[in-house]
Amino acid sequence: MGGEPVTLQHILDQFDDSADFIHKTYQSEHLDLLYFSHLVNEDRLERDVLPPLLNAESPVDVLSEQSKYVRVTNAKKCVEGILSGMAAIFYQEQAYLIDVIFPVSRTVAESETESIIVGPHEAFTEQAYTNLSLIRKRVQSSHLKVIQLSVGEVTKSRVYVLYIEDIANEKYIQEVINRINHIEIDAIHDTNMLIQCIDDDPYSIFAQYLTTERPDTIASKLVSGRIVGIMDGSPTAFSAPVSFFEFFSSSDDYYQRWSIGTATLFLRFAALIITVTLTALYVAVTSFHYEMVPQNLLLTLTQSRSKVPFPPIIEALLMETTIELLREAGARLPTKIGQTIGIVGGIVIGQAAVQAGLTSNILIISVASSAIASFVIPNYVMSAAFRLFRFGLIIMAGLWGNLGLAIGLAYIVIHLSGLTSLGSSYLTPVAPFEPYDWRDVFLRLPFSQLKKRPTQAKTKNKVRLKMKR
Repeated sequence: MGGEPVTLQHILDQFDDSADFIHKTYQSEHLDLLYFSHLVNEDRLERDVLPPLLNAESPVDVLSEQSKYVRVTNAKKCVEGILSGMAAIFYQEQAYLIDVIFPVSRTVAESETESIIVGPHEAFTEQAYTNLSLIRKRVQSSHLKVIQLSVGEVTKSRVYVLYIEDIANEKYIQEVINRINHIEIDAIHDTNMLIQCIDDDPYSIFAQYLTTERPDTIASKLVSGRIVGIMDGSPTAFSAPVSFFEFFSSSDDYYQRWSIGTATLFLRFAALIITVTLTALYVAVTSFHYEMVPQNLLLTLTQSRSKVPFPPIIEALLMETTIELLREAGARLPTKIGQTIGIVGGIVIGQAAVQAGLTSNILIISVASSAIASFVIPNYVMSAAFRLFRFGLIIMAGLWGNLGLAIGLAYIVIHLSGLTSLGSSYLTPVAPFEPYDWRDVFLRLPFSQLKKRPTQAKTKNKVRLKMKR
């Protein structure tokens, strides 16, 4: 159907047995109207489109003189237009498309997964045009470019690639476009599915694209020289290239005082160390390295573990699995019930497990601290990756003690060092070493000290801010 000429009968055959497809015929005017009732604004169609055509002496004059009627000669383009929400008008064996799309979408609301205390509370919706307007409102520049692509052999989902001309690197722009164009799959329904099809390393547990539901975050990424992608039908946008350390940044860091933002960043990196190592360290110490425990605490630890019938590795895996079950149950249940399950389940199960002698109270503290620390990481995908790694570290610590824990941590660092995002190093600005970028990664210095864009974007114009005195 690619280069086939468009005819009325051919279009009717394409949508045969489609109960929601509307075909209206006006015999006196030799006019045929084709559309999907739930995709178009029928009031606008009856009020603004049909009267001028039906009342005109020659409908062809109206169709040819007004730019809102677009003539099509290709059957594929006509079918795609109807499926996207346009109405097709056939007159004297000529086909025209008119945009009467009636998008059905929820209103702009606050993001439930990326809540902040200070700053704007708008979040993306499933309607791409709404999301583009939210970005355009924040980046009012003619240099903001938008390229429309299509993915999915069946779904034909629209994807929009955004960048700021003369700031974003052309190499990254072309790389994103080429990867999306080379996707061969029947259906992609969400941005999180899309980025898995264009990853540098599809087998890595770590996300290689930053996803967010916040327009202000996307606007800041665009200004920093990143490439942004938005998909119709998804409330999530992605940006690339990305650094590992960007997943620990939040919009709150920039809306609060720089000293508070810096302290919060330190807290998140401390939470990362706690959530990854604390339970594994407990297993290593109680299995092989009792000499690491202070004497004042050693008696308490011995008494706590005296009634536990399991070795530390089994004890830790049992409790970590229980915590993950509670976390998943709380996420899947309705909000009010989920909160109750999380609180009551954690208290009741933890207390009952200690009293039954299935686990020690010190392990309960360790597992609970690790779980709380994982919530401090603002990006859910990154938090989930380290939660999964935690199980591997517990097993290695139970087998080889501190040596196994060190080997596991070394593997994580080596793996991160080998990852790339659009060919850019995943550990920028540590490797390659870019000391200037540290002031916006490990610190959040005052805006007067942030005068250059991140070097990862490799833009021609590196100046970000010129302070007026």
